[in-house]
Amino acid sequence: MSEIQVALIEDHDLTRVGMRTALQQQVGVKVVGEAANGTEGLHLLQTSAPDVAIVDIGLPDIDGIELTREFREFQSESEDSKTKILILTLNDSEDAVLAAFAAGADSYCMKDVSLDRLLEAIHVTNDGHSWIDPAIARLVLKQARQPVGEGKVKPTVAIDAVAPEYSQILETYPLTERELEVLELIVAGCSNATIAEKLYITVGTVKTHVRNILNKLCADDRTQAAVRALRSGLVG
Repeated sequence: MSEIQVALIEDHDLTRVGMRTALQQQVGVKVVGEAANGTEGLHLLQTSAPDVAIVDIGLPDIDGIELTREFREFQSESEDSKTKILILTLNDSEDAVLAAFAAGADSYCMKDVSLDRLLEAIHVTNDGHSWIDPAIARLVLKQARQPVGEGKVKPTVAIDAVAPEYSQILETYPLTERELEVLELIVAGCSNATIAEKLYITVGTVKTHVRNILNKLCADDRTQAAVRALRSGLVG
């Protein structure tokens, strides 16, 4: 199994050095470059094409969202670039999360995440799936479901990256009202037992709903299912 090549783009020296040191001690992960600002980071990604780039939003020149957007434009013109973007930040505001995904981020992780969870995020992102902190997923879900006040236009940010075939599957095999209820509780971090208790159904029935949700969204796990539902506008 080849190592996952990771690039770090983080302006805080202690954070970047600490992350690099921790990751270099892990089997299967190799830090191939680092940058302390967005300009250097964009050049690093364009020239080294790592598997996963961990990008801080609060960079001093080009912020992480703009860096992601510019790098995605570069990727669209380059057939060789396969780099995935994992946003790592302390900013869990709705606007920041939505803007990051709209810019083309693959995953979103908080800086206070444990090393084990960060490694999980790196591996999931490298495999081509989205990884998102449950707390952030709840934020986005809450924003997506919030009703628009009368006479007001609620600002929104488009969340792209839903493959056409997924959209077609959702149209052909839409989630039922009960499955949407289960999906919302999944995003809230509820276990199967808790979901069963809240919806007054058996755990076996919950498992069936979860399996159906994953199948309909072509998702490998609960996190990926939540992200695809949000990006497709299925939940709202």
